[in-house]
Amino acid sequence: MSGTSDAGTDTREPVSVDDALRLGGGQPGAAAAGLARDHSRSVDRMGVDAAPVGSSCAPPMPAHPEATQARLLDDPLLLGEIAEAVGGPFHVLVPERVTVNVTAFQDALATAGVDGFVYFGKKANKAAAVARACAEAGAGVDVASTGELVAALAQGVRGEDLMVTGPAKSGELLWLAARHRAVIAIDALDELDRLRALEVPARILLRVLPDGSTSRFGLDRAELSAAIDTIEAPITLSGFSFHLGGYDATARAEQAAALVEHCLHARTCGHQAEMISIGGGFGVDYLPASAWSEFQKTLSNNWFHSRPPGDYYPYHFPVPGPAMLTAILSHGDLAVRLRRNGIRLAVEPGRALLDRAGSSVFRVQGVKTRTAQGNPYDILTVDGTSLSLSEQWFDSEYLPDPVLWPARAGAHTPTCVGAATCLESDLVSRRRIPLPRRARVGDLLVYPNTAGYQMDSNESPFHELPLPPKVLLRTEGDRLRWTLDATAR
Repeated sequence: MSGTSDAGTDTREPVSVDDALRLGGGQPGAAAAGLARDHSRSVDRMGVDAAPVGSSCAPPMPAHPEATQARLLDDPLLLGEIAEAVGGPFHVLVPERVTVNVTAFQDALATAGVDGFVYFGKKANKAAAVARACAEAGAGVDVASTGELVAALAQGVRGEDLMVTGPAKSGELLWLAARHRAVIAIDALDELDRLRALEVPARILLRVLPDGSTSRFGLDRAELSAAIDTIEAPITLSGFSFHLGGYDATARAEQAAALVEHCLHARTCGHQAEMISIGGGFGVDYLPASAWSEFQKTLSNNWFHSRPPGDYYPYHFPVPGPAMLTAILSHGDLAVRLRRNGIRLAVEPGRALLDRAGSSVFRVQGVKTRTAQGNPYDILTVDGTSLSLSEQWFDSEYLPDPVLWPARAGAHTPTCVGAATCLESDLVSRRRIPLPRRARVGDLLVYPNTAGYQMDSNESPFHELPLPPKVLLRTEGDRLRWTLDATAR
């Protein structure tokens, strides 16, 4: 999700339009073995390797490919059949990819010799299949509401594998979390008082406010000291956590080292203190370095149908996901300190566990032509809204280009994408994208890699339009099979 994050899951550090003109490229992190697909083939299929475009059109921004979804795009029938059966916009999810991503984080912990545990930040995607994939892969789930807790349990996540975060938790959430032996991140002294009043056994972390932070989350030094002094059975102080915005590996490593010291101090006061949680904020690499660099170097206000966005997610991330975790563990010998002191590390990735695990599909309902700086471009109207591609609602824009399906011959056409509501601002893509041909009514636009936050964080049945259901893809022999996620049935 764009904006701030109250749990430890992925947060964003926005890049302003001015900053985007200055940022460098870097090299993308290695993709998970077996799922990488040749980038040139992806470029050829999307038709963005030729035909220069004018200054009123943005450069091509092809997303990194993913094998299962590439097969879906290459299939001449299946995507159209799903669209006909669903009858409106929909999201596609590949649960197998979630398993790959969970395993990559677990491998990073094992390689560093660190006792650790991965919790999926559930707010990043509501699909039941994602929680089920995490449970089957030996991961937990980070929840911040009673609804999320119950939904995770329903998919086989054990109560002891839940991390309960978020501010000012309700009494019901505290009680259920304690009953199921979840780890509860305590954010305030009065929250601790309310938990104590329940008189039930509970495992807790104290959420630390980093020095110099103005965040509304966490306990300052005086509050921490008061909490440590007053915690007693049946409440167990299992350790400490923190919340940081942005994607700085060094800052996370240094704050983690500070949590180790908190654990050692708490042990002198008679507490167990054997765990720290460093939350999320593990970046995702959406775009090749070359595409991101070209975007930054040539960014122009002339690319946009309406005013340009105010900021951007860092869509090329040189050290993403598990590689960022490795960098954190390597900094300042953090892994050594964790091993030496017998401290378990919890991480709570959100979008990083959903990297290349899903796409969003819209049907073209209308096509108009306008001009900009004397150059013609198309405006599409699709059957969904920008509430189903959440980045647009944070004064930003989702940058990876959509794929126009089916593939046909044609001339490159600068195109922006409007949505189905009566709001002028309801634009799925403000910038003029170089589509490989002119779109037709009935074509599908497939926005890649949207499983992390884009599908859920701002969904709304505005105009009484239906929410896009989630369609699950799985490989069965040499065929792709699909079904609806439990949340869509």
